[in-house]
Amino acid sequence: MEENTKTENWFKRNWKWAVPTGGCLLTILFIIGFAGTMVLGVSSLFTSSEPYKEALTKAQTSQLVIDILGEPIEKDGIAKGSVNYTNGDGYCNLDIPIKGPNGTAIITVIAEKQTDVWNYETLELRVHDTGEIITLLENNEVLDDW
Repeated sequence: MEENTKTENWFKRNWKWAVPTGGCLLTILFIIGFAGTMVLGVSSLFTSSEPYKEALTKAQTSQLVIDILGEPIEKDGIAKGSVNYTNGDGYCNLDIPIKGPNGTAIITVIAEKQTDVWNYETLELRVHDTGEIITLLENNEVLDDW
């Protein structure tokens, strides 16, 4: 004699563990996506700022820095610090990691923007291996946005 037994589908048999597991996985993926979006947003805010671009350009064109780190000089991770804009004025305090074939360093930028002009208080590079500090400013240089 043949017995006909109906077998339930996979979801009906496993819903008790599949639903909570799926919910937890979706929550974890959402949190990771949100955190990644925040990191990329803050990073792009730093990299698009005038002080960041100016500091990186000065390091890449400084013959002293090229002699120590080698060429090419490029960024080495995410900048740390803050960039604030209020009514056209701004303040920047950044540490920008850079690297070259011969070593790594951090550029420190402290600047204040008033009436479309960035005034650099500090623009220096600290070499990791030696601790040497190289000033990238020439005589309290004032750099214009235009």
